[in-house]
Amino acid sequence: MEVRKTYKYRLYRSKRDKHLAEQIELASEIWNHSVALSRRYYSLYRKHLGYYQLKRHLAKLKKRDKGRWYGLNSQAGQNVIERLRMSYQRFFSDPKAGRPGFKKRTKYPSFTLTQTGWKYLGGNRLRIGKHNFKFVLSRPLGGEVKTVTIKRDRCGDLWVCFSVVEDIQPSIPQTGSAVGVDFGLKEFLVESDGERVESPQHLRASLTEMARRGRDLSRKKKGSNNRRKARRRVAKLHRRIANQRRDFHFKTARTVLERHDFIAVEDLNLDGMKRLWGRKVFDLGFYQFVGILEHLAAMNGKRVVKVDRFFASSKTCHDCGWVKRDLTLADREWACEGCGSVHERDENAAKNIRDRALSHVVGDVRPAERAIAA
Repeated sequence: MEVRKTYKYRLYRSKRDKHLAEQIELASEIWNHSVALSRRYYSLYRKHLGYYQLKRHLAKLKKRDKGRWYGLNSQAGQNVIERLRMSYQRFFSDPKAGRPGFKKRTKYPSFTLTQTGWKYLGGNRLRIGKHNFKFVLSRPLGGEVKTVTIKRDRCGDLWVCFSVVEDIQPSIPQTGSAVGVDFGLKEFLVESDGERVESPQHLRASLTEMARRGRDLSRKKKGSNNRRKARRRVAKLHRRIANQRRDFHFKTARTVLERHDFIAVEDLNLDGMKRLWGRKVFDLGFYQFVGILEHLAAMNGKRVVKVDRFFASSKTCHDCGWVKRDLTLADREWACEGCGSVHERDENAAKNIRDRALSHVVGDVRPAERAIAA
């Protein structure tokens, strides 16, 4: 099975990094110029500049301002315009997406090279333009390289991302098992078969260190080198926490997929949860986990199905379908008045999520569900 994958490696620090930083800042200039031009054009003509119009305009700029715009590969400049086009498409299609805005040179993240401007020299060596760079070869690079992206994170470190087309084989065997997963605040997830996974809550474990580094940053004079160093220390801690959380999500998702082929999850209202519980929901990272779970499932021929968020999975008796409408978050166990069964809240919800998803895929698996609305 051919898939598109991205291999990400950290570049070794070198004096030549200044050339990559210059290209990132040139890309930011193209982005800001295109945003300003698009807004100006719309204010005058009530029309939007097209992708090809901006490309032709960029070619004219490079001819006019010789020596300034040639520091960035032409295809990388076109890719910036392509990013702007995709941003406007999201703005028009998604009500939650904001209008593309201006970006600071120091915060612009990356530029992408497609067919030219780069050459992979084998091992951990790469040529960008006229300069050679080395990166940390943390894992072998496989597949046919299609694009190369140079990224700069908030810590100031540079990363090279190879987008490749690779023929892969499933690494997780089929089991024929189906499971429902209920996410929680006290426990990261509870499966319908009784398995439970505790969340390490990486952000909570680092709050003391985060507060200390934040206080250290606030004492530094704005614009000073010491403030820049303190900001970098704060960014490094955030990056470490994000890496720990992502590693936990990958390991947990793989563990679930090793035991089940069909995974049903609830489509959570994360915005509402964040308003209620704030930092804890951010720390758990449910959205990222589901994305990783779906990615690994697709690569291994397995399936992840989302259940409607308005389905009363916790309040519905798994055995008979009776609904306990006065159930609160404080009730961890409850007794069904219809059949007398005693349910543990999260495990009962996971079973209902599993059956609900299966009923959408293979038909009604539990006739008692039809009596829920009664």
